Amino acid sequence: MAAFDIEAIRKDFPILDQLIYDKPLAYLDNAASSQKPVQVIEAIDHYYRKDNANVHRGVHRLSQRATDAYEASRTKVRDFINAKSDKEIVFVRGATEAINLVAQSFVRPQTKAGDEILISHMEHHANIVPWQMLCEQTGAKLRVIPMTEQGELDLTGIDDLLTEQTKILAIGQVSNALGTINPVKMLTEKAHAKNIPVLIDGAQAVPHLSVDVQDLDCDFYVFSGHKMFAPTGIGALYGKQALLEEMPPWQGGGDMILSVSFEHTQYNELPYKFEAGTPHIAGAIGLGAAIDYMQSIGVEKLAKHEHDLLDYATDKLSNMAGVRLIGTAQHKASVLSFLIEGVHPHDVGTIFDQQGVAIRTGHHCAQPVMQFFGIPATARASFAFYNTMDEVDALAAAVVKVQELFA
Repeated sequence: MAAFDIEAIRKDFPILDQLIYDKPLAYLDNAASSQKPVQVIEAIDHYYRKDNANVHRGVHRLSQRATDAYEASRTKVRDFINAKSDKEIVFVRGATEAINLVAQSFVRPQTKAGDEILISHMEHHANIVPWQMLCEQTGAKLRVIPMTEQGELDLTGIDDLLTEQTKILAIGQVSNALGTINPVKMLTEKAHAKNIPVLIDGAQAVPHLSVDVQDLDCDFYVFSGHKMFAPTGIGALYGKQALLEEMPPWQGGGDMILSVSFEHTQYNELPYKFEAGTPHIAGAIGLGAAIDYMQSIGVEKLAKHEHDLLDYATDKLSNMAGVRLIGTAQHKASVLSFLIEGVHPHDVGTIFDQQGVAIRTGHHCAQPVMQFFGIPATARASFAFYNTMDEVDALAAAVVKVQELFA
């Protein structure tokens, strides 16, 4: 696709062509889950109609075709994030499962009482709770990089937080609640200078930014498919091959083995030793199709359009009386969180819905962020490349409607 043709792009997303309460749908809840283009839907449909069979285990033609499509998607993920090898790409249910896998298989065996896990104040619950569980299991301590009123990491004390006791730095690349883009490459360099491994949660990054795990030099990188125009229930864990080789399987079952007896089990090679049981084959194929689709447009082009949308929406809402933006970092992606004076965010979301505008309201699985700002929740608009300036105008008009109803 040579030019960024928003109308042509929107035709690829059939769900967008509908009315909500007799108003055109403006879907601005992409940080929660993105919509799927027909190319992804058709790839899944083709698998179930033509190739539905288990992978890696059958000699018949359907199984061979399913396996070829499944493994082709692994290669697409490898290229998409610039990993060195297919062996470094493990299919999982999503970023949450990937973080739990790393916590239990990589970090837990080498962690004891008195050790530390370092995360940040703006993490999603998926990058908090698994580490709290690990601390309960081992006696380790969870430490937190603070944040500022602008919604940026306060790195003034980072050198003191990275210590000999730190077993891993687990950090989100983009905040789902604030949209802040964190300096993960710099933090990885600082951690590695003290031989501390790094996990990057890229769930909110891969839909909006070009990601190169070799350039970042992170040890682990995780993301979910459903936030990047692929199906739910599929995602990927990237891990440096040498680390994955040393890690024990997290789950046992079929396909993660080479041989089994009652006396001994020999585990499969990478990446299969981490993919126990029948995988989400259609999901993986859909993830590959989503990557193809994004690359057909160009990640840089879609990122620019989203940045223009965010700038336009930020300018609109920041100039509206009675509206407070939450998260005003200098470097942001996709997300605009806000409050309307005198109105609970849940009421905002309900009224917005009646105007055809779909946003998310609540704590966004980031309750420590809400606690930092002393608020129960925010209203959050989050953009994808299929959104338009007209939909931003609809967002602003919905703000006015809320203010009129609560005047």
